[in-house]
Amino acid sequence: MSNIAKAFANGKAFIPFVTCGDPDLETTAKAVRAMAGAGADLIELGIPFSDPTAEGPVIQAANVRALSAGATTDKIFDLVRDLRRDVTVPMVFMTYANVVFSYGSEKFIAACAEIGIDGLILPDIPYEEKDEFDPICKRYGVDLISMVAPTSKDRIATVAKEASGFIYVVSSLGVTGVRSEITTDIGAMVRLIRASSSLPCAVGFGISTPEQAKKMAGLSDGAIVGSAIVRLLAQYGREAVPHVAEYVKSMKDAVRQA
Repeated sequence: MSNIAKAFANGKAFIPFVTCGDPDLETTAKAVRAMAGAGADLIELGIPFSDPTAEGPVIQAANVRALSAGATTDKIFDLVRDLRRDVTVPMVFMTYANVVFSYGSEKFIAACAEIGIDGLILPDIPYEEKDEFDPICKRYGVDLISMVAPTSKDRIATVAKEASGFIYVVSSLGVTGVRSEITTDIGAMVRLIRASSSLPCAVGFGISTPEQAKKMAGLSDGAIVGSAIVRLLAQYGREAVPHVAEYVKSMKDAVRQA
């Protein structure tokens, strides 16, 4: 069983996201440990980038804060090395192709494997271009996680057949951010995925309340939340960790009931 599969082995998964280095790397480390302790099944770590095209204003602002505070890819690798001394839940990086390219794709992916990163999400790489990264990921045992969106329709089966780790179901068009209501037919997307793949699928983009998390986990294998957590970090800064832990616990409790 892959490490990512373990995240979904005990029922529905709750997957939180943080931008590394916002407000600083020390707070990120505390937040990740707190989220793991509060029941997170898999944690997405954002490597900040100056032009994060898939992100809404909340996570864009976090990227700016993290970069301004001096976060770099190497410092984030060191952060993960430190976290892996005691954090056992699967962890994946979410970043942009340019971050990987500029570091050197093979060097970056080899480092992911060495420090204990289980997967990589690159939202700006369409399925048709994944061959630039997928063979390297396979060589080092790092899952390149595929995303399917409401616009993927005819391609969902194709993407799902070749996916690894888990499948990230994008709940709505546009960028990340909190939404009052998710109107996409997630159930139909999940059925298309399940017809072509036995991998778990989790829904992200727009989920912020326990009710939404429960509903989305009920339609899939888990719920992913980013902006709502990043907003807590923006609001409370270095004092955010207990608030993040409490929020993650409430979301995990909701997902368990799905």
